[in-house]
Amino acid sequence: MEQIPSFNQLIQDSITRNWDRDALTDYKGATLQYHDVARKIEKLHIMFESSGVQKGDKIAICGRNSAAWASAFLAVITYGAIAVPILHEFIPDQIHNIVNHSDAKLLFAGDVVATQIDPTKMPKLEGIIYIPDYSLVISRTEKLTYAREHLNEMFGHKFPKYFRKEHVHYYIEQSPDELALINYTSGTTGFSKGVMLPYRSLWSNADFAKHVLGSKIKAGDSVISILPMAHMYGMAFEFLFEFLMGCHVYYLTRIPSPAIIAAAFSEIRPVIIISVPLIIEKIIKKKVFPKLQDPRMRLLTRMPGINKKVFERINEQVTQAFGGRFIEVIVGGAAFSQEVEQFLRRMGFRYTVGYGATECGPIIGYEDWSRFVPGSCGKAAYHMQVKIVSRDPTHIAGEILCKGPNVMLGYYKNEDATKAAIDADGWFHTGDLGLMDKDGNIFIKGRSKNMLLGSNGQNIYPEEIEDKLNSLTLVSESVVIQEGDKLIGLVHPDYDAAKSMGLGDADIKEIMEHNRKTLNAEQPNYCHLSEIRIHEEEFEKTPKRSIKRFLYTK
Repeated sequence: MEQIPSFNQLIQDSITRNWDRDALTDYKGATLQYHDVARKIEKLHIMFESSGVQKGDKIAICGRNSAAWASAFLAVITYGAIAVPILHEFIPDQIHNIVNHSDAKLLFAGDVVATQIDPTKMPKLEGIIYIPDYSLVISRTEKLTYAREHLNEMFGHKFPKYFRKEHVHYYIEQSPDELALINYTSGTTGFSKGVMLPYRSLWSNADFAKHVLGSKIKAGDSVISILPMAHMYGMAFEFLFEFLMGCHVYYLTRIPSPAIIAAAFSEIRPVIIISVPLIIEKIIKKKVFPKLQDPRMRLLTRMPGINKKVFERINEQVTQAFGGRFIEVIVGGAAFSQEVEQFLRRMGFRYTVGYGATECGPIIGYEDWSRFVPGSCGKAAYHMQVKIVSRDPTHIAGEILCKGPNVMLGYYKNEDATKAAIDADGWFHTGDLGLMDKDGNIFIKGRSKNMLLGSNGQNIYPEEIEDKLNSLTLVSESVVIQEGDKLIGLVHPDYDAAKSMGLGDADIKEIMEHNRKTLNAEQPNYCHLSEIRIHEEEFEKTPKRSIKRFLYTK
């Protein structure tokens, strides 16, 4: 492998090279050019230094995607501090847990998050910074208060005449293995794993993207950031890679409703689209499939020769719905439904399905849309090795293992979990089961980790939800499953307890609905149950008494 360059140097080079280009825009809001981003970074560096932040200190960032969020993140890592991006959808207690567990010294909080969190539950924090304008929500040190109040004065003193590109000098990491960020796979204390990603992982993921897309994407091209930047998929491929290429990144800032997304695609016409299956499936099922039910259209799709033209027309319409300019749509996180994937292939839509994990920052498998094998998730990504632990990997599913510079250092403060995940030879054990054909295409057959994927790319861990659900009234055991973009709780009630209280079936149903509302109040929106279904029989178990989850998932 080539020598790994400094990632922070690449950030610095991109900023100076693209100085007067548009960099970050809040959709329907203000635009920052690369020199504006540099100015914000410099001011935050001055504030960090003056308030006593040391290289290697942890700084958490929690808020909706925005230009200010992105600038804060860049400021943290180019200072030499360790970034702790946190999903803004987490409930306050989850945010508190991560801030405390990570030993964060400062917290950047978004406009909504700032009103929800409780500073008293994060006693080690020295301050909370408001993301939109970097003002102080709370300061617990005189140094931080002074630094923020006199920031413009200190910046003017340091740069009395002007601030130019030759003034941009960032911290250069001492080693590719130096820790850059900690990304938490969950928000609760019992299940939290802080994934420690070094600079080499950030570089390797960006270099992979440059290897497969760099000849097609150029400085000045536009992209839309839809997935949360606090999730490594969105971070790596809707922000960092594009920023290094000199692209113009648009942030929707608000909840990305279908109407907002459609308008943004039409106006911005992004050069690449990064998505998760549910978003694409929604568009296809709502906008395309109903048209195909028309008797005339059904007839045309069955006619040889004519049907080709029909599907070409449909492909053109779907392509235009995504702005009409994209190289390809890259889907990650989960497989498509077979129905949708078959349809996309038939009409010649430019898409591919990748494979990744937070622990790899995130890419593991990928293939260009023109060579992509339906049902697969590509081949081992550039810089990565992948193997299947099976006596016959082409026919018998085994655990997927990967190795390469993308792989994490380990889990923060969790040596046991680290040793279980990364073996002595450096192979990361994904916990996923899969096959690999003779050409190296990877086919995922199941997730032994049971992770589900939310509509915007959020990781959902059903065990966490089940753990809370099982503690509620008359719940004996439960399984959380996903149907489309909805989460369903299958519950086997404690019938003995119900009987002793003289409760009938109608009473149990009423109690379960109350349980659902109680549970949802304690969970982020993407973990909400849309319904609870009564499961009259006990769930089937393994010899170890684990529920055979696969029997109940579709």
